[in-house]
Amino acid sequence: MKQTLKTCTALAMAALFCGQAIAAEAITKVGAGEGQVNIVAWPGYIERGETDKAYDWVSGFETETGCKVNVKTAATSDEMVTLMNGGGFDLVTASGDASLRLVAGKKVQPIDTGLVPSWDKVDPRLKDGAWFTVGGKHYGTPYQWGPNVLLYSTEVFKEAPKSWSVIFEPQNLPDGKPNKGRVQAYDGPIYIADAANYLMHKQPELGIKDPYELNEAQYAAVLDLLKGQRQLVGRYWHDAAVQVDDFKTEGVVASSSWPFQVNTLTADKRPVASTIPAEGATGWADTTMLAADVQHPNCAYKWLEHSLSPKVQGDVAAWFGSVPAVPDACKASDLLGPEGCKTNGFDNFDKIRFWRTPTAKCSDGGTCVPYSRWVSDYIAVMGG
Repeated sequence: MKQTLKTCTALAMAALFCGQAIAAEAITKVGAGEGQVNIVAWPGYIERGETDKAYDWVSGFETETGCKVNVKTAATSDEMVTLMNGGGFDLVTASGDASLRLVAGKKVQPIDTGLVPSWDKVDPRLKDGAWFTVGGKHYGTPYQWGPNVLLYSTEVFKEAPKSWSVIFEPQNLPDGKPNKGRVQAYDGPIYIADAANYLMHKQPELGIKDPYELNEAQYAAVLDLLKGQRQLVGRYWHDAAVQVDDFKTEGVVASSSWPFQVNTLTADKRPVASTIPAEGATGWADTTMLAADVQHPNCAYKWLEHSLSPKVQGDVAAWFGSVPAVPDACKASDLLGPEGCKTNGFDNFDKIRFWRTPTAKCSDGGTCVPYSRWVSDYIAVMGG
């Protein structure tokens, strides 16, 4: 892996799920900005018009508030956790497989939703999401959400693949050539859930009900599938830009992906499309979380409010191919357009199994394989 993976301790996880809150100083009202705000973000999440002048939701904020926005992009959730563990950042746009680890590790603090006037605009389906709400406290504001899609070459697939099997199991693709060496998988332990989601349908006798809650037998079957996939994968991807290049120049024809790569390739007029196969998909609901040791709290809160404005939400969704956390954005962004929310999957919320951190205790009280095992075992799979 590109980063040292840090996971929360069993003690910290126990504290988290007993509902203990993080003791941290918090501001009681938003005052003058401190001059800057430092954010860890996914690529494409915070744009200032450098790639495309039409997509800029930073410059205006800086002019209005005097808070300069400094962004450090991270390619995986594990990298985000590592960066936040190192300190020096005020905010992080964390996905569900990182957010609870950050809460448990006391790297983020609850926000005062009363200091974020646009909180009331947040999609009710997201407001109390289990991936960032602990003990009744909200550890940030929702930002964007969406599915992990199957990206494919339309030159190879004349019709959208109906199953994730095209990247999980050896087979000849519609062009008559094997899929070996021409497919990719995600470079992150949370990808184990994608394999589990596939096996929920492929092998129902395993009894998998939730891809993030696996007993030992289910987990062993999922690892077997991933070990077999290792023989097919040309590269494990974690950098969105590298995956885009791989589809352009390296002969990759199918992979799990994000709408961001799909949009980037189609904007470049490349022969690709995406789909959610019959088995459904995992997905991400990302939260802008406030660091426990925040150095610029006023600028941070100003950004939390700015990030929820309907136009910003819509513009981000248009750029990334995601779904805004604020439904009003569906009508507020010329870039997203009147059908943008529908196109990006606004109505698919209930079909997505959102990322969250696997724990040793299942929701039914049984024992599940914890994330620490996912980390070490997936590293071993990729090392093949």
